[in-house]
Amino acid sequence: MTGSPLPAEQRGPLHSTQRIDRYILVETLKPLFASLLVVLVALLMERLLRLFDLLANHGGPFNMVMWLVANLVPHYLGLALPAAFFISMFIIVARMGEDNELDALQSAGLSVPRIARSFLGLGVALMVFSILLFGYLQPYSRYGYSAIYHMVVNAAWDATVPQGMFVDAGEGITISADIVDATGRRLEKVFVQQDRGNGETWVTTSVTGALAATDDRQRVLLTLHDGVQVRMLPDGRRMVMEFGELTLDKPFQLVTEPFRDRGGSERELTLHELWSEMHDPKSIVPHTRLESELHGRLARSLSLPLLPLLAVPMGMAAKRARRGQGIALATLILIIYHHLIQLGESLGDVGRLSPLIGIWVPFGLFCLLCGWLFHRADVRPGENPFAAMFDAIDTLVGMVGKLFKRRRKAGGGRP
Repeated sequence: MTGSPLPAEQRGPLHSTQRIDRYILVETLKPLFASLLVVLVALLMERLLRLFDLLANHGGPFNMVMWLVANLVPHYLGLALPAAFFISMFIIVARMGEDNELDALQSAGLSVPRIARSFLGLGVALMVFSILLFGYLQPYSRYGYSAIYHMVVNAAWDATVPQGMFVDAGEGITISADIVDATGRRLEKVFVQQDRGNGETWVTTSVTGALAATDDRQRVLLTLHDGVQVRMLPDGRRMVMEFGELTLDKPFQLVTEPFRDRGGSERELTLHELWSEMHDPKSIVPHTRLESELHGRLARSLSLPLLPLLAVPMGMAAKRARRGQGIALATLILIIYHHLIQLGESLGDVGRLSPLIGIWVPFGLFCLLCGWLFHRADVRPGENPFAAMFDAIDTLVGMVGKLFKRRRKAGGGRP
């Protein structure tokens, strides 16, 4: 026997609360994804400019930049996720407070923990995701980034010069040409700088030039025509030589040394690899660094379900046009907490403090703070500690504003 959905008037309170959960969850995901996108783009754009500068100095194809950026995404995602999650919850709770939706839900018999259930569920889901992110994605992406960076910086020169770019040919030799043919070896308007290592710098310019490797592929020859060479000596003197034809040669090696295997750093190890290395007496990574890295990753992941306990009472207190104050205060709290975890990791790395104290004590204090604030918001919504804090900030800002007005009035008659 098949049944049909019950009409709206026959549906119980469970269905209504589930709709409320879905509504809160959907409304939270919108600013969460938007915040993550904005923060990721901002962070990656700053690094992208540095990567373009790297390729301009060392040469290399454009797709190398894209691979480097792709390997940076897990790192920056781990930095942006807690802040984006907190801000999205804070905005939604503050908006629901301004629209009196929170009052309506509480009047209907829903407690603050029941209203926050969607936030807590999302926090648990993000905790699982962050364990995968910190524990497995980031170690591989860190190694991938280091491997590609090594390839770009230490890549053997292939005896070609891209047009309009400065190429580091190794051994202190830099080559550039304004016009280059399709092979990359027929050059016009050539510039060559040689740092000789004894304090001398030779700068050579020529009308044309040609690159060629010797038959044994051991040396590369650069033949220049109709140019000038300026030799700057250590004592400040300069020697100028004009030439019709000049050949420069240098050792040539096309093979790049391979990058090391993954695991040279504790940050490149997955969670289970960290655990195995901690119990391996032959590990090349110090035990203190392994232990601090493991505890630091777990503490950061487990912190995500605590953020709703902080965001909900703060959002409830910021419903009267106090979003700016709330975001600033939340940013300050999260930054302090992040740096305390980092400090605990650093002290654990050098063996000055056990990670059980340096990392988990700040985590425990943060957990107690969030739990106490959430409990106060549930038991005494009208006596939210954040509301009193925001009132104090308003009073302080008002006093400072009045002080500046008085000073302006007092100095108004001065020339």
